[in-house]
Amino acid sequence: MAGERDLATLLRDLRPQLNPGRYVYCTLPTRLPAGLRPVATVAEPEGVTVVVAQEEADALGLPYAYVAAWITLRIHSALEAVGLTAAVATRLAEEGISCNVLAGYHHDHLFVAADDAERALRALEDLSARAARTARTV
Repeated sequence: MAGERDLATLLRDLRPQLNPGRYVYCTLPTRLPAGLRPVATVAEPEGVTVVVAQEEADALGLPYAYVAAWITLRIHSALEAVGLTAAVATRLAEEGISCNVLAGYHHDHLFVAADDAERALRALEDLSARAARTARTV
């Protein structure tokens, strides 16, 4: 199934969902420790970055500096869609909320500071509601 490409539809139907738990970014020199179940993995020349549940990182003694909440945009966005990341990042920036975006095949995933989770969720819901109002007036 192809994802949505139309920015107005993407914004109107964002359906942001706050996932339970707290997540951290860790960097490892090469390999993942046995038993680690990362949410995301990025290979960089400097090492492997993993996003993992905080309790897993703690249990394995992995160092981290950033504790995040994980928000999933439940709209099935196309990988080639234009403007979604910019619109979401702009709205969160208006609230002074930093955001790290990871694109999956079906959904975009946002990692925001854990203390900003509820505020970020409200800002995204507001963005979606504004897009819905705009669609009704056009």
